[in-house]
Amino acid sequence: MSTNFGFYQILLIIIIIFFSFSSADSTDDTYNNLLKCLNNHTTPSENISKILYSRNNHRYTSVLQSYIRNLRFAYPTTPKPLLIITPFNSFQVSASVICLKKLGLHLKIRSGGHDYDGLSYVSDDPYVVLDMNNLKNVRVDAMAGTAYVETGASLGEFYYKIIKSSNVHGFPAGLCATLGIGGHFSGGGYGHMDRKYGLSVVDSKGRILNRSSMGEDLFWAIRGGGASFAVVLSFTVNLVTVPKTVTVFKVQRFLADKVTDVVYKWQFVMKDIDKNLFIRLLLQPAYDPKNQGNLTVNVRFKSLFLGDSKTLINLLNYALPELGIKKEVFEEMSWAEALLVWFNYDKQTPFEVLLNRTFPANYLKRKSDYVQKPIQKKDLELLWKKMIELGRPGMVFNSYGGRMNEVVASATPFPHRKGNLYKIQYSLSWQEAGRDIDDKNIGLIRELYEFMTPYVSHNPRGAFLNYRDIDIGVTRNWTYQEGEVYGRKYFLGNFDRLVKIKSKVDPQNFFRYEQSIPTLPHHREVTFLK
Repeated sequence: MSTNFGFYQILLIIIIIFFSFSSADSTDDTYNNLLKCLNNHTTPSENISKILYSRNNHRYTSVLQSYIRNLRFAYPTTPKPLLIITPFNSFQVSASVICLKKLGLHLKIRSGGHDYDGLSYVSDDPYVVLDMNNLKNVRVDAMAGTAYVETGASLGEFYYKIIKSSNVHGFPAGLCATLGIGGHFSGGGYGHMDRKYGLSVVDSKGRILNRSSMGEDLFWAIRGGGASFAVVLSFTVNLVTVPKTVTVFKVQRFLADKVTDVVYKWQFVMKDIDKNLFIRLLLQPAYDPKNQGNLTVNVRFKSLFLGDSKTLINLLNYALPELGIKKEVFEEMSWAEALLVWFNYDKQTPFEVLLNRTFPANYLKRKSDYVQKPIQKKDLELLWKKMIELGRPGMVFNSYGGRMNEVVASATPFPHRKGNLYKIQYSLSWQEAGRDIDDKNIGLIRELYEFMTPYVSHNPRGAFLNYRDIDIGVTRNWTYQEGEVYGRKYFLGNFDRLVKIKSKVDPQNFFRYEQSIPTLPHHREVTFLK
């Protein structure tokens, strides 16, 4: 996270009090026991039954599916939660944590549901989903340059409130309007101002604590360590200033346009170029209409520059003339309008579109990598050949450098900044249902990922926590040894400190999921209800 802006007054729930396991005779018994406990820890006026859904409730399926963004986890045979809790306030969240611990029920925390491998709402063990989407209040103090945002708000809702409150403020967060704030912030979310300001990562834990009462170790852990330490209720963040005019451009090139030269040069340029510039590359097998319709590779360059077009033209003509970009493609606009363009809307679109929580869910698989040394031209040519051979998987190159290269790995749990040229997202989506179709497509993206092994980080091969990927390891018996497999890829050397903090604040491992931070080996291991 950048030191240019801070996070404070983050409200959290952890309350580590009870720990006992008991087996429920049925879903009805589990529902009744939990309802009774929740009523004992809330006021009668809250009518807790309205936020608790069992499988017998006619709204259970719609509540569950409303935030499933990956249809691979919406099959009838996919494991489903015993219960879903949809709290409206912090006291209901607090009561939920107390009661779930008391009854020995496994907790899953969901905000936006964008986690690629469904870890916030799917498990092989009996579990309850705590759905945070009703906690979505956002308040902006333009005079102070701060914003209060609850964990269930979407990025679109957060951005909308900023836009409506100030024309000189922004926030360096993600590029999908329906992302949930909770998962995005706590996992090290990124956006198109990373090279200028760094990452938006925040906080989690349990009584209702702020930075001063939680201590600096825990404050460090929850700014990028994921949902292993608490249920996050809300964040108060410092906004950043944005210029009156920003510039956006989008161009595409095919292999016949000598795009290899451009991609090769881009790897060198972005490390030290003006940090106001962000250029993302989207690589995809495609048919070139100018080359007899043959299958080739298309590279789209998408950029945000925090400044005017004249400055950007001069900058690119000097640093990346290979792109051969013409001034007609540059478009000046406000930072708010640029958000719309990056969300694939026209800049004249009413900003209210950012409040839309509807998401076009499909079947998908994503993976990630980090590149620390430029890939040579001959190897880029081999990559194009492999992508054409596979025919479907795409890649996204997100430029680093700038502010990202100024922050040491240990500053926050998210370590993948200094020394990385860019991050890769491997991407494949499809519309057809079926386990065999899923396996075929996942096989394609795994093959591309395997091909890239010589060209990416190693020992360990790094991965991005917010691109959940169970291929790199999961916990089955909740042991330290299992957690270390994926933990070192996500957190590198920060994994050891995260484990120590986890063992101190949550020694009984209540806040756990299939890729959570484990406790130290000498702490009591947790087994699930069967």
